[in-house]
Amino acid sequence: MKKSLLIVALATIVFGSNTASAMDAELVAKVEAAMYGDHRSEKNKARNKYRHPLGTLAFFGLKPDMTVLEIAPGGGWYTEILAPAMRDTGIYVAGSYDVEVPDQPKYRYRQHDALLNNIEELPDVYGQVKVASYSPPESRNLWDEDSIDMVLTFRSSHGWTRTGIVDDVYSDFFKVLKPGGVLGVVQHRAPEGGDAVEWAKKGYVPESRIIAAAEKAGFVLEAKSDVNANSKDLKDHDMGVWRLPPSLALKEEDKEKYLAIGESDRMTLKFVKPKG
Repeated sequence: MKKSLLIVALATIVFGSNTASAMDAELVAKVEAAMYGDHRSEKNKARNKYRHPLGTLAFFGLKPDMTVLEIAPGGGWYTEILAPAMRDTGIYVAGSYDVEVPDQPKYRYRQHDALLNNIEELPDVYGQVKVASYSPPESRNLWDEDSIDMVLTFRSSHGWTRTGIVDDVYSDFFKVLKPGGVLGVVQHRAPEGGDAVEWAKKGYVPESRIIAAAEKAGFVLEAKSDVNANSKDLKDHDMGVWRLPPSLALKEEDKEKYLAIGESDRMTLKFVKPKG
């Protein structure tokens, strides 16, 4: 059995046949090739085992002819996968920061410049990437309304929750999606019952807060997945998600302990914009 088909078979076992069948075999092969491609650093490849990109994208129902908008691609971890995977069959839009907005954290300008450099210097990988500019609340002209098949956001919702704009941001996602379009959310998961803003300062958000923001915008929760769950993450330190890899903010303090835990416990939620 070919390796890509084996992964599909394993995805069927772990996530269910409906999830695995949402991605055709050719797209599976393209995602897998991108995951381990020479354009990726060894550090980023090593994070595949924590972030489960194939299972995650299959759960969201990625299809080769979609127009996909990733919000806040940051350092480009998923861009490295989605750009080549969607090449020639669909459209990948990187919802990067709006560098015309002044006084943002400096990393935003660096990451946006790095994205543009990749598009210019690696055209075989990134040459078809489109770029959107989005820095809410100052800049919210994300993309044309009713024009996107799938919006994806990975580990960014704590920032919007912490600053009180998560409801507005999810409303923006709703506007750009076509009726029937999918919003896929991966986010560090806080325990239920606590204050969402306080948890967001540690990088985590209660699942109920994300669902509330999406439903307020008009989305319907279609499914949840444990593909990115991690029961070893006890969320028991003031440094929050940043004590864990890849940040390891505590440096050598209990480093082996946090490496053994791995990356954070994350919710994986699929929402749909109703038709009509």
